[in-house]
Amino acid sequence: MTKRLLLGNDAFGEGLIAAGVRFYAGYPITPATEIAEAMSRRMPEVGGTYVQMEDELGSMGAIMGASATGVKSATASAGPGMALMQNELGQAIVAEVPLVVINVQRAGPGIGNATRSGQMEIMQSRYGSNGEVPAVVLAPSTVEEAFWLTVKAVNFSEMLRTVVIVLGEGMLGLQRAVVDLPDDYDEIKVVDRPRPTVGPDEFLGNYNASEISDIPPIADFGSGYKSVLSSVGISRRYGGDISVLGPTLHDQDFTIRRLHQKILDRREAITLFERHMTDDAEIVYIAVGTQALSAIGAMHEARERGIKAGVLRLITVWPFPDEIVRDCCRKARAVVVPEMNLGQVRLLVGHALANTGIKVVGVNRVDSFTITPAEILEKTAEVLS
Repeated sequence: MTKRLLLGNDAFGEGLIAAGVRFYAGYPITPATEIAEAMSRRMPEVGGTYVQMEDELGSMGAIMGASATGVKSATASAGPGMALMQNELGQAIVAEVPLVVINVQRAGPGIGNATRSGQMEIMQSRYGSNGEVPAVVLAPSTVEEAFWLTVKAVNFSEMLRTVVIVLGEGMLGLQRAVVDLPDDYDEIKVVDRPRPTVGPDEFLGNYNASEISDIPPIADFGSGYKSVLSSVGISRRYGGDISVLGPTLHDQDFTIRRLHQKILDRREAITLFERHMTDDAEIVYIAVGTQALSAIGAMHEARERGIKAGVLRLITVWPFPDEIVRDCCRKARAVVVPEMNLGQVRLLVGHALANTGIKVVGVNRVDSFTITPAEILEKTAEVLS
């Protein structure tokens, strides 16, 4: 391992490269621009391709096309750029094209405050696209984790044939830290998408799914296989060809359910979290991203004061780990959720703990200042009084 001083945005980029991404298309937007800048230098160095697009929509279209040829592909954006991407992002999920999108969240809404940070797109990352599409979303807390979690995001996208969003934050993307990175990226385990194991004449298409949990093999464009990608939201069961008569409503039902079920059936493999001292915790702090660090600081200080506090750090945000939340809060009287929004994670935690009698409260800031351990402890005293 080698110690390196890295910007968080550089760590995201290095994670993409280490996982095998060799095509990056993007458009500059604060506070994610450094990812594009780094990839413009690094892609040629590793035999990849960097393209600066005319806008975020073009970026998504470009990486979809590159991924369709079999090249691992990614982009990054923030705030308004993510809003512009939603249609193409949904199309990629439905077409089952593996991609990674990094969102370095800034303050909003609208154009918002480009040079500030926030956690305001928890819900957008799940429900931003039209239609009933699933989501896989990961949220790092540190610069070093930005590297490793981006590697996992690429691996998950390939394994599941879907889009994975890495939910960063401005204060993480623009933070510098000394990190330990492998001397040789070839040592890192990478995952490749399922590809045909039969010849071109026997291949029944990219959507030959007969079971609701199936992840069909995908043929690369230009490989000699019939390779049609569809974004109309219809599954081609048993090799059906959507170009002939079009899908039936039964096919539509099957596909929409399969897009979700293929992820849910592999939920254990993709649900990442950390729990600290939750076994006996009477108060549990549940946090995502950078605010989890403040929660851990508050936990240690609370323990010093004789308060049995614990922390659940959610790394996989979507699918939301309801069962993990309930398990970590078995002995809790109350849950405190610190987040840089007005209660998006708190809403999800409250839903998971409905009918348990556990009080769920938030510590919320939308001024881009990080939540301090002192603020969390102040809320702790309030709910335990």
